[in-house]
Amino acid sequence: MSLPFLRPAAVAVLLALAGCGVSSTPDSAAVPAPAQPEVLVQQETMPVAGTMAKRMFRSAPIASFAPMPSADSYPQGYRDEQREQYQALADNPVHNVAETPVSTFSADVDTGAYANVRRLLNQGRLPPQGAVRLEEMVNYFPYDYALPSDGSPFGVTTELAASPWNPHTRLLRIGIKASDRAVAELAPANLVFLVDVSGSMDRREGLPMVKSTLKLLVDQLRDQDRVSLVVYAGESRVVLEPTSGREKAKILTAIEQLTAGGSTAGASGIELAYQMAQQAFIPKGINRILLATDGDFNVGVSDFDSLKQMAVDKRKTGISLTTLGFGVDNYNEHLMEQLADAGDGNYAYIDNLREGRKVLVDQLGSTLAVVAKNVKLQVEFNPAQVSEYRLLAYENRALKREDFSNDKVDAGEIGAGHTVTALYEIVPAGEKGWLEPLRYGKSASVGSGKNGELAMLRVRYQPPEGGKSLLIERPITNQVAPASEDLRFAAAVAAFSQQLKDGRYTGDFSLKDTETLARGARGDDRFGLRNEFVQLVELAQSLRNSSASNALATERRIE
Repeated sequence: MSLPFLRPAAVAVLLALAGCGVSSTPDSAAVPAPAQPEVLVQQETMPVAGTMAKRMFRSAPIASFAPMPSADSYPQGYRDEQREQYQALADNPVHNVAETPVSTFSADVDTGAYANVRRLLNQGRLPPQGAVRLEEMVNYFPYDYALPSDGSPFGVTTELAASPWNPHTRLLRIGIKASDRAVAELAPANLVFLVDVSGSMDRREGLPMVKSTLKLLVDQLRDQDRVSLVVYAGESRVVLEPTSGREKAKILTAIEQLTAGGSTAGASGIELAYQMAQQAFIPKGINRILLATDGDFNVGVSDFDSLKQMAVDKRKTGISLTTLGFGVDNYNEHLMEQLADAGDGNYAYIDNLREGRKVLVDQLGSTLAVVAKNVKLQVEFNPAQVSEYRLLAYENRALKREDFSNDKVDAGEIGAGHTVTALYEIVPAGEKGWLEPLRYGKSASVGSGKNGELAMLRVRYQPPEGGKSLLIERPITNQVAPASEDLRFAAAVAAFSQQLKDGRYTGDFSLKDTETLARGARGDDRFGLRNEFVQLVELAQSLRNSSASNALATERRIE
């Protein structure tokens, strides 16, 4: 009897239950977690007869783990299928404009969720709901937004069109586009490659992919750039002291010699990386740590809040933290996304070398150079024009109304060439909405004198060097037009993201409808990204149909 994907202890238990009389000791002792608030975690189980069982349970806080055995103790072919961790977030609620006219949130340019969902689908698995963050799915794709023309660091675009999944609602698209910069125009960069070389990275999708990806970045280095290399497993160490970008052969040799094995003391590695970044600090330059890991910290400081606070404290020194996710099975996506947010960086998941090139070659300026920090968006809806609204995504970026003007409240950063897309689904005044009318509610005033305005958009940001925030204001007119190609495609991605979750707002709009919508909005798909998305929607349809068929067959056997 061979069960290569289970730990030895689990195999022994199964054999004992089967009457084989085999006993074994656990492969690791249980370590009690400290008393902290519980976090809702989603995890996947192994596929059974072509279906994927899902379960929700309460666990200790995310990123607080018991020590794992070394890679040498894993049986051959071992796959740790039940340790991927995601943050479960409820969708933004529907708001009544008469009661809550203002919506405020932080900008987000992360794209890791899309690449991770792509990886799961290509593995033949429907993603858990926590893996799907709609804003990162939509922001993965480039859009034709207006560039800045008034001296501000980014241009602002708005568009209003009918919603494809609800005849009573409309989609409002808000787009922000920063000016791009060629790599040659970037300030000198002080980069620290922080690489996880623990046993959990000893797989094709782990350290070998990290090495190949970092080599792509090395080719982009200039003479004025500096690179350090820090690794961590059971302990952390410096592999390469700060080295000029002109010494590419030396840097590549240091990367090539990396090997994996041991436990994961991630926090000590981060501390050492910040020390190296401070040692080679470039005033008015780019000072950034690139953390390449699966996020499976299991030795030393592994408390989630402590790790985030470390990144928050260090960003005040002018050193930012970008996280690059690698690996499968034990991937801690929640930690990776939140660490990048706390460290004033961005988060990407690298599931193949093409994605590595996209992040660290094609979009290197966006990844490294910040053109605006603490970017916040606020939309005030006109109750004479809009009765209800909901913001699609940005659930973990929500801000209080008073946070918008408070420069001490941290928000997202936008890099050179970055685009940010936000979608609102709105109910025009007089149309059927999601909410039941109140018997004693106040009716909206229509005598405001701003009846031609749908809403007011405000964008607040700080220059990269800091200082007092600046404000951009744009009225949004109530002009509905046929949806542009970009809006149709963004709507398809938004529909797909909702359908991968519970689809409560997309109604009868099916995955087939999403495929049709996206297929007709591919346009000039230079890099083939939109066509790839269409294929993912088709794959999701097949997986969902297969799951439904197997579930029905199981019910019939039980009957």
